[in-house]
Amino acid sequence: MKRMGIQKHYYLMLLPGMVWLVMFSIVPMFGAVMAFQNYNPGQGIFHSEWVGLANFKYMFQLNDSKSVIFNTFIIAVGKMVFNLLIPLIFAILLNELTNLRYKKLVQTFVYLPHFLSWVIMATIVIGIFGYYGVTNTVVQTFGGQPKLFMADAGIFRQLIIGTDVWKEFGYNAIIFLAALTSVNLNLYEAAAIDGANRWQMIWNITLPALSTTVVLLGVLSLGNVLNAGFDQVYNLYNPLVYSTGDILDTWVYRLGLQNLQFSLATAAGLFKSVISFVLILISYRLAYRFADYTVF
Repeated sequence: MKRMGIQKHYYLMLLPGMVWLVMFSIVPMFGAVMAFQNYNPGQGIFHSEWVGLANFKYMFQLNDSKSVIFNTFIIAVGKMVFNLLIPLIFAILLNELTNLRYKKLVQTFVYLPHFLSWVIMATIVIGIFGYYGVTNTVVQTFGGQPKLFMADAGIFRQLIIGTDVWKEFGYNAIIFLAALTSVNLNLYEAAAIDGANRWQMIWNITLPALSTTVVLLGVLSLGNVLNAGFDQVYNLYNPLVYSTGDILDTWVYRLGLQNLQFSLATAAGLFKSVISFVLILISYRLAYRFADYTVF
């Protein structure tokens, strides 16, 4: 009790966050019962007909469900891989710069997109790849024909992955740059004395120093395999690219809020949440095994 009295100010600081967590993260979880009902807004949760797993069975019978799960997986894995690889390469190259002023300028420049919302970023992307955008203007200048990049289902996934990497790679590189500060500079001096060039130093000193960080981030990202980025896709996609760009989150949004299929949308959202929860448990287990990382 004495200890709680001393720390009461800390608990008071924690209170608003806990209230927000309960109201917006825990209380809405009770709505998951709609996934097992033929939910009727007029009857409410407590009086709607109970149908068990019928919504889940119906969901997997739909062709749309298979395509959105596949799209979600492909886009999410692509983001995971390239949001690990590109920041790693960028951090290594940035670490090789000796001009500190130029280094800080580059860091600041590439960090900026991270702090912009996807509403703003989508406007920029459309301004670049839209029919009347910069890319088509350049193509027409050299005698080519403009192309509907934003309506081309064949390249929409690549566009989503590429623009996400563009937005986040500078910020994600911070972790690798922080890990590089722990590398003993004497190792580079010893390698230089032995006649090693810069590429040999990177391969034999820098990369091994970052290996644990790479493994840890790669393993922890497994929990996001079904998180392909609702904000980004919603602001960039259109009906012409549903076949390759529609993901679970946008599909649930359309089912629930546009088509008013509340039970089916809840079932799809619950399916995603359960799979993500299992993957998070697996990722933490693997992180402990390969990187000696523990949360609790």
